[in-house]
Amino acid sequence: MDSQQIYETSHMISSENLDVRTITMGISLLDCIDSDSTRACEKIYDKITTKAKDLVKVGQEIESEYGIPIANKRITITPISLIAAASGDNDYVKYAKTLDKAAKTLGVDFIGGFSALVQKGFQEGDKILINSLPQALSETNYVCASVNVGSTRSGINMDAVKSMGEIVIKSAKLDYMTNTKLVVFCNAVEDNPFMAGGFHGVSEPDCVINVGVSGPGVVKTALEKVKGQSMDVVAETIKKTAFKVTRMGQLVGSVAAKKLNVPFGIVDLSLAPTAAAGDSVAEVLEEIGVSQVGAHGTTAALAMLNDAVKKGGLMACSHVGGLSGAFIPVSEDAGMIKAVENGMLNIAKLEAMTAVCSVGLDMIAIPGDTPAETISGMIADEAAIGMINNKTTAVRVIPVPGKKIGDNVEFGGLLGHAPIMAVSNADSSVMVNRGGLIPAPVHSFKN
Repeated sequence: MDSQQIYETSHMISSENLDVRTITMGISLLDCIDSDSTRACEKIYDKITTKAKDLVKVGQEIESEYGIPIANKRITITPISLIAAASGDNDYVKYAKTLDKAAKTLGVDFIGGFSALVQKGFQEGDKILINSLPQALSETNYVCASVNVGSTRSGINMDAVKSMGEIVIKSAKLDYMTNTKLVVFCNAVEDNPFMAGGFHGVSEPDCVINVGVSGPGVVKTALEKVKGQSMDVVAETIKKTAFKVTRMGQLVGSVAAKKLNVPFGIVDLSLAPTAAAGDSVAEVLEEIGVSQVGAHGTTAALAMLNDAVKKGGLMACSHVGGLSGAFIPVSEDAGMIKAVENGMLNIAKLEAMTAVCSVGLDMIAIPGDTPAETISGMIADEAAIGMINNKTTAVRVIPVPGKKIGDNVEFGGLLGHAPIMAVSNADSSVMVNRGGLIPAPVHSFKN
């Protein structure tokens, strides 16, 4: 980078909310499998605390040496349903508490991978893990969970879809904050550094460093300089900005991997907003030209933003992966919150937007009396968008007991706050209760 680029990057950090959202260490636990769950948990704790013992320290060193803020230091691990299945335990809460203890010892922000991959059917360990989710998440502080219920290659496991609607309701009754740590995926990826859906896939190295960058504020500032110009110019401006942001992410990832003596994995290009002023994907879309998110044209603007970010990032880094798109979590984005409060944005429009962005219906607060079948229907819709479009989609909804449409709920920290959004009051139970498998689409047959 020349002196001008260094100056621009420094200005992005000081004035435009640019940060590295996370450095995430992925750790394989396959060598921790044991038929005795106590021994397995001891091995898990020892391996995580050994491999990641310097993760937080290295992150702080990079912040000090390079002046680049790193908002989170996180860990992902092999899906616990695969590790715990060798034991004869009837629940896997012990494993979740082991992960929580390790995260606390290390001082990391989150540990992800209390997960199951059930897109084509259940193994016994998957069923036990899913049934353990409410208790495991409500009794831990740092553990994040995910369940993959569908894929383009496999179709959608509707029995799992039904189960996850029920689990979300059970979790909400224990503690509604539990569902902020639970994601239901279609086409989940193995190298996602972001939470709550991160886990370490079985095809990944034994240990690896992945980086998630951010920067919606940087993109918005760049677009303010091309007001009134054509969409070609807008796309090119976003590409150039994404290039600079990704370069920073690659630098941080490479340095962290070298200091920790582990391979550098990927940079995830996702634009991850926060509820802070000037750090909003919604405001980027409004700078492109829609008066407020939810207006007609919003989906087109988001599609262009997502594509331009990927094009710029791919030129900047040879190892790109994860989710790599624009996140649109309602509670974590000040512009999204405002659009909901003004009646401009609803779940139907958000669903349409998820067809062209990263992830899906994310951090959406809904009435506490929402039926489980309605939540399952929302999961099925998002999974179908992911399956047909060969992309990752997900649902992270939070039923809040005692709250009704228009009320507000405070999540705190990076999770922000959210107005309670309306869901359809039409019944989805007949379809959800059919169970079985929605077959994979014809275009999945590519061998």
